[in-house]
Amino acid sequence: QVQLVESGGGLVQPGGSLRLSCAASPSIFSQYAMGWYRQAPGKQRELVATITWGGSTNYIDSVKGRFTISRDYATNTVYLQMNSLKPEDTAVYYCNADPAQNYWGPGTQVTVSS
Repeated sequence: QVQLVESGGGLVQPGGSLRLSCAASPSIFSQYAMGWYRQAPGKQRELVATITWGGSTNYIDSVKGRFTISRDYATNTVYLQMNSLKPEDTAVYYCNADPAQNYWGPGTQVTVSS
Protein backbone atom coordinates (compact mmCIF):
# COMPACT_ATOMS: atom_id res chain seq x y z
CA GLN A 1 0.00 0.00 0.00
CA VAL A 2 1.33 3.41 -0.99
CA GLN A 3 1.74 5.87 1.85
CA LEU A 4 2.98 9.44 1.67
CA VAL A 5 2.89 11.66 4.75
CA GLU A 6 4.24 15.19 4.56
CA SER A 7 5.17 17.36 7.55
CA GLY A 8 7.18 20.40 8.54
CA GLY A 9 5.15 23.22 7.07
CA GLY A 10 4.14 26.36 8.88
CA LEU A 11 4.06 30.14 8.89
CA VAL A 12 7.38 31.85 8.29
CA GLN A 13 8.48 35.38 7.52
CA PRO A 14 10.07 36.25 4.18
CA GLY A 15 13.72 35.25 4.23
CA GLY A 16 13.08 32.46 6.69
CA SER A 17 13.62 28.72 6.39
CA LEU A 18 11.65 25.51 6.72
CA ARG A 19 12.51 21.85 6.34
CA LEU A 20 9.80 19.59 4.97
CA SER A 21 9.78 15.84 5.49
CA CYS A 22 7.95 13.10 3.64
CA ALA A 23 7.61 9.58 5.01
CA ALA A 24 7.11 7.30 2.03
CA SER A 25 6.23 3.65 1.86
CA PRO A 26 9.01 1.39 0.57
CA SER A 27 6.91 0.41 -2.42
CA ILE A 28 7.20 3.89 -3.88
CA PHE A 29 10.47 5.11 -2.34
CA SER A 30 12.54 2.22 -3.63
CA GLN A 31 11.22 2.15 -7.17
CA TYR A 32 11.04 5.74 -8.32
CA ALA A 33 12.68 9.08 -8.42
CA MET A 34 10.98 11.24 -5.81
CA GLY A 35 9.76 14.79 -6.04
CA TRP A 36 8.28 17.67 -4.13
CA TYR A 37 5.27 19.37 -5.67
CA ARG A 38 3.33 22.43 -4.61
CA GLN A 39 -0.06 23.92 -5.30
CA ALA A 40 -0.78 27.57 -4.62
CA PRO A 41 -4.36 28.87 -4.35
CA GLY A 42 -5.96 29.12 -7.77
CA LYS A 43 -2.99 27.50 -9.51
CA GLN A 44 -2.16 24.07 -10.85
CA ARG A 45 0.09 21.74 -8.94
CA GLU A 46 3.71 22.04 -10.07
CA LEU A 47 6.79 19.90 -9.65
CA VAL A 48 9.36 21.89 -7.69
CA ALA A 49 12.29 19.53 -7.14
CA THR A 50 13.23 15.97 -7.95
CA ILE A 51 15.85 13.48 -6.81
CA THR A 52 16.72 10.22 -8.53
CA TRP A 53 17.59 6.97 -6.79
CA GLY A 54 21.23 7.80 -7.39
CA GLY A 55 20.91 11.24 -5.84
CA SER A 56 20.83 13.47 -8.91
CA THR A 57 18.67 16.52 -8.33
CA ASN A 58 16.75 18.99 -10.44
CA TYR A 59 14.86 22.18 -9.56
CA ILE A 60 12.59 24.68 -11.21
CA ASP A 61 14.30 27.98 -11.85
CA SER A 62 12.37 29.91 -9.20
CA VAL A 63 13.78 27.80 -6.35
CA LYS A 64 17.30 27.08 -7.59
CA GLY A 65 19.87 28.09 -5.02
CA ARG A 66 17.24 28.30 -2.27
CA PHE A 67 15.75 24.79 -2.01
CA THR A 68 17.58 21.50 -1.52
CA ILE A 69 15.98 18.08 -1.93
CA SER A 70 17.49 15.00 -0.31
CA ARG A 71 16.49 11.44 0.55
CA ASP A 72 17.33 9.10 3.43
CA TYR A 73 17.47 5.51 2.19
CA ALA A 74 17.46 4.05 5.71
CA THR A 75 14.15 5.63 6.68
CA ASN A 76 12.42 6.05 3.28
CA THR A 77 12.19 9.78 3.89
CA VAL A 78 12.45 12.65 1.43
CA TYR A 79 13.36 16.13 2.62
CA LEU A 80 13.05 19.61 1.20
CA GLN A 81 15.19 22.27 2.85
CA MET A 82 13.78 25.68 1.93
CA ASN A 83 15.82 28.81 2.58
CA SER A 84 15.31 32.47 1.71
CA LEU A 85 11.59 31.88 1.46
CA LYS A 86 9.45 34.32 -0.49
CA PRO A 87 5.72 35.05 -0.35
CA GLU A 88 5.34 33.38 -3.75
CA ASP A 89 6.50 30.10 -2.18
CA THR A 90 3.22 29.99 -0.26
CA ALA A 91 1.44 26.77 -1.19
CA VAL A 92 0.51 23.30 -0.03
CA TYR A 93 3.54 21.08 -0.56
CA TYR A 94 3.26 17.40 -1.48
CA CYS A 95 5.74 14.65 -2.14
CA ASN A 96 5.25 11.92 -4.69
CA ALA A 97 7.19 9.89 -7.16
CA ASP A 98 8.41 11.42 -10.40
CA PRO A 99 6.36 10.81 -12.46
CA ALA A 100 3.61 11.20 -9.89
CA GLN A 101 1.59 8.16 -8.91
CA ASN A 102 -2.17 8.30 -8.46
CA TYR A 103 -2.04 8.45 -4.66
CA TRP A 104 -1.44 11.81 -2.92
CA GLY A 105 -0.82 12.45 0.74
CA PRO A 106 -2.46 15.26 2.73
CA GLY A 107 0.32 17.75 1.99
CA THR A 108 1.73 20.36 4.34
CA GLN A 109 0.87 24.05 4.24
CA VAL A 110 3.69 26.57 3.84
CA THR A 111 2.79 30.21 4.33
CA VAL A 112 5.37 32.94 3.83
CA SER A 113 4.12 36.23 5.14
CA SER A 114 5.16 39.11 7.34
